[in-house]
Amino acid sequence: MARATFRPAFRKMICGLVLLCTALALVVWPQQSMQAARGGLSLCAQTIVPSLLPFFVLSAMVLKLDMARCLGRLLEPVMWPLFRVGGAGAAALVLGFVGGYPVGARTAMELYREGLCSRAETERLLAFCNNSGPAFVLGAVGAGVFGSGRAGLALYAVHMAASVCVGVIFRFYGETERCSVKKKARAEQEVRFSSAFVDSVHTALSAVLNVCAFVVVFSVLICLLDRSGIVDRLARGLMWIGMDVEQVRQLLRGVLEVSSGVSGLRGEGRLAMAAFMLGWAGVSVHCQVLSFLADSGLRVGTYLVGKALHGVLSAMFVVGLEKLLPGMLPAGGWLVQQVEGSRQLGSSGVFGLSVSAAWLLWLAFFAMVMLGKRNAKKRGGKRRTIAV
Repeated sequence: MARATFRPAFRKMICGLVLLCTALALVVWPQQSMQAARGGLSLCAQTIVPSLLPFFVLSAMVLKLDMARCLGRLLEPVMWPLFRVGGAGAAALVLGFVGGYPVGARTAMELYREGLCSRAETERLLAFCNNSGPAFVLGAVGAGVFGSGRAGLALYAVHMAASVCVGVIFRFYGETERCSVKKKARAEQEVRFSSAFVDSVHTALSAVLNVCAFVVVFSVLICLLDRSGIVDRLARGLMWIGMDVEQVRQLLRGVLEVSSGVSGLRGEGRLAMAAFMLGWAGVSVHCQVLSFLADSGLRVGTYLVGKALHGVLSAMFVVGLEKLLPGMLPAGGWLVQQVEGSRQLGSSGVFGLSVSAAWLLWLAFFAMVMLGKRNAKKRGGKRRTIAV
């Protein structure tokens, strides 16, 4: 009994000590903390909001206009045998690849709240649908960090392949509980496009502000850890894993926040390290996802294990790709040339190209949804009418 009461008190004492040390660090390094916060706000204004807000709006409208249910009827024969997830889960997978994290995780949670995915299906989805989008991998990482379109294409291809592998592995997780969109048809009701659009914008803005708050907080946190020397001490203590101090330092930063870790990669093995960081996504992204999981009753451990496995598989695939193809030829030459040309466009041009590619993927997804709605209409199934 004494032990049971001691543990919560000990945890509170540790948390209080950490908060006290953080407050002291903010007092000791106020200018550096403010500069880090400005950098985080700049990242949000220039990258996070423009890239995530449109896809948050789209993901919300997919659900409000019942597109996920129509897509589910079309893709159920593919999603269930492959991932043991209903066809509606394809919306989370596709939007996760197109919009980047945490769009996929948020879409999976909305599917769960709408009753389109069971608890077991949602936990499987969360393990592999929260992925980086092309705007970040091709633009910021490929052309920006590595200065190579080939590297960006290789990383994005590996990232998608590892995600699919994690989904196949997690098909054996949990119960065989299945939520069929055919069996859970809702009563017919009218949904106005204008109303769905306004509601989607409101919920998307709230979600983006939530993401930006975590980005700013982790920018300051990483700065304080650097200034206090904690990162250097941890890096020296982890040199036994076979990397030098600078590589371990960047790995630790990437474990906390993916963009900070990837941007400073140097030396040998940096492509594999970048693949791991992109697969793991960083504690900052995990906190964003956990904010969506609040009061849902879903297991957090499943999501974290899936992301860790995603990072490890991505790094292994990159190492194998480098050995099999030393010249790094993961895609057709014409596509590589197009991405290589983005190096001359600057950061805004690279970002525009990457977002355009994401929108093309979205249009393909939208066409599949429309095909599903047409097939459902032919079968005479119940559906909601959408009024403009």
